[in-house]
Amino acid sequence: MAAMQIWQEIQRVQNDILERIARGDPLPVVMDRMCRMAESIARDAICSLIGIDEERRLRPIAAPSMPSGVAAALDGQPIGPAVGSCGTSAHLGKAVIVTDIDSDPLWDDYRCLVQPLGLKACWSSPINARDGRVIGTFALYFRTCRGPSEIEASLVGALGHLAAIAIEQEEIRQRNHRLAHCDGLTDLPNRLSFKLAVDERIGKRDFALLLVDLDRFKSVNDTMGHAVGDALLREIADRLRNLPFAASAFRLGGDEFAVIIDKCSELGALESAADQLVVQLTKPFHHDNLLINPDVSIGGVIAQRHGFDAATLFQNADFALYHAKERPGGSFVAFTAGMRTRISNRLTMIAELADALTEQRIEAHYQPIVKIQTGEIIGLEALARLRTREGRLISAGEFHEALTDPRLAGALTGHMLRQVAADVRRWIDGGIAFQHVGVNFSSSDFESGDMEEKIAAAFGAENVPLKHLILEVTETVLIRPDGRVAQAVSNLRAGGMRVALDDFGTGYASLTHLLDFPVDILKIDKSFVDRLLRDKRSLVIVRGLVAMAHELGIRVVAEGIENNEQAMRLSELGCRLGQGYLYARPADAATTERLLRLFAQPAESEPEVDRPSQGPNARRA
Repeated sequence: MAAMQIWQEIQRVQNDILERIARGDPLPVVMDRMCRMAESIARDAICSLIGIDEERRLRPIAAPSMPSGVAAALDGQPIGPAVGSCGTSAHLGKAVIVTDIDSDPLWDDYRCLVQPLGLKACWSSPINARDGRVIGTFALYFRTCRGPSEIEASLVGALGHLAAIAIEQEEIRQRNHRLAHCDGLTDLPNRLSFKLAVDERIGKRDFALLLVDLDRFKSVNDTMGHAVGDALLREIADRLRNLPFAASAFRLGGDEFAVIIDKCSELGALESAADQLVVQLTKPFHHDNLLINPDVSIGGVIAQRHGFDAATLFQNADFALYHAKERPGGSFVAFTAGMRTRISNRLTMIAELADALTEQRIEAHYQPIVKIQTGEIIGLEALARLRTREGRLISAGEFHEALTDPRLAGALTGHMLRQVAADVRRWIDGGIAFQHVGVNFSSSDFESGDMEEKIAAAFGAENVPLKHLILEVTETVLIRPDGRVAQAVSNLRAGGMRVALDDFGTGYASLTHLLDFPVDILKIDKSFVDRLLRDKRSLVIVRGLVAMAHELGIRVVAEGIENNEQAMRLSELGCRLGQGYLYARPADAATTERLLRLFAQPAESEPEVDRPSQGPNARRA
């Protein structure tokens, strides 16, 4: 072929490759075309193009005249000073000519790949990016022991620049794809990738979906810092990448992850995978001398069984996750049809409660706490009631689902505190021998971090000392592991407030928590009182609780007393205080005031609930 023809052919190759790059053809297609066209000019040569990844490893792109096994053997090999012609060229950043593969030490570990092909020599040139990085190699192999000819050198020089453009374009495309489809913190596929993965599987294969939420992640950020929180998220991502079963993991955002399990169509298989997931994710995590014990909640669905489209599957998995989060940490819940009804009711009640708060339709009703032997009222429990626009009263039990919304729960507590403080001020000013009122607080109130300020503001505005307030919490609030509840309560008790442990015996607390948590009052749950007369075990438990509480200096209130027989048995067991329909149902402030005037324990009597010393800022009534 004449020199002029060769240059015309090279120009034709350049134009062809530039056109393919410009229209966005896939990199392997462009590089394959480049190699074939180069081989049509340098007819005694075999061409190969290899990329170099971020970890400086060989990633074959195209070698159409070589068996695929050669590329497979080279894929992932780190570049270095003796990694054949290509790996060495990439390592040194300059051309490497090996004229005798059989004897050159650069090929000691690799000549077995090319000797069966009859290849005797190799010339490899680095492909450089605009910033100087080596991003690939362009190699010509020969069947005789020789170096490149002048024409071959010109060919590689002309095409090497185009190869650099094509590889850099691919890098940009992959970078943009990563930004769009991968999470920047954990490097897991993101929400968009998750949606695409589910869409791709719908109707084509069996699969299951798990939604995973880290419990109490906000407290990690708040107490240990965001750097620790980020480290925990990366650790969770690493654990999801190394699950003991085949799965695809995604980070949906915040502390929420998703796992897709292919070929999973049975509930038993889903439960088994979820159990393994819990074990994997709840292992202790050590970071900078800190120990974190993660807990997770997991909701799961199976395609076709729990939904036929992506939106329904995800929504049902979210419903299951919501129910899992209501249980102790490390829980898995599979979706059931009834969950949709419950969530629908919850959303309805959230809207109703939000409107009621805005329209001032939340009322504080009060149920007396009495001395069982005399019937004297020594205190009250404040209970929220929602009055509908039609005038019907709804108890807190009927709208408790709405209180899973932390914003509404906090708003309700604030409203109740202000109303209770105003009522107490009015009773005190009216000369009533008022002792104390209990107000219920939830986990959300402690999560907000401003509970102390909220209480101080409400009672301070009415000039009501905190000695008149009893903070009622349930066992599930008490046993929070982050210590926030104990610290907040300790601070409030220093200001004169007391603490009642409500519904005792129905949650997950153990008796040892009474040693660690500042409790002044135990309220024995109604379920024990209901069985007291017919169930010996309930009788034994109540007797033991009363005796233990008295020894610890803790007062006991029996809840849900409905008849005289229950009251007499409780009195025989040493329980002095009670609450229930036998004495009074919850009533509005006006009705409660009449009851207080008739039955309140005289002010000069010894209070039935011991009072801690008043804090320096407590105001007098």
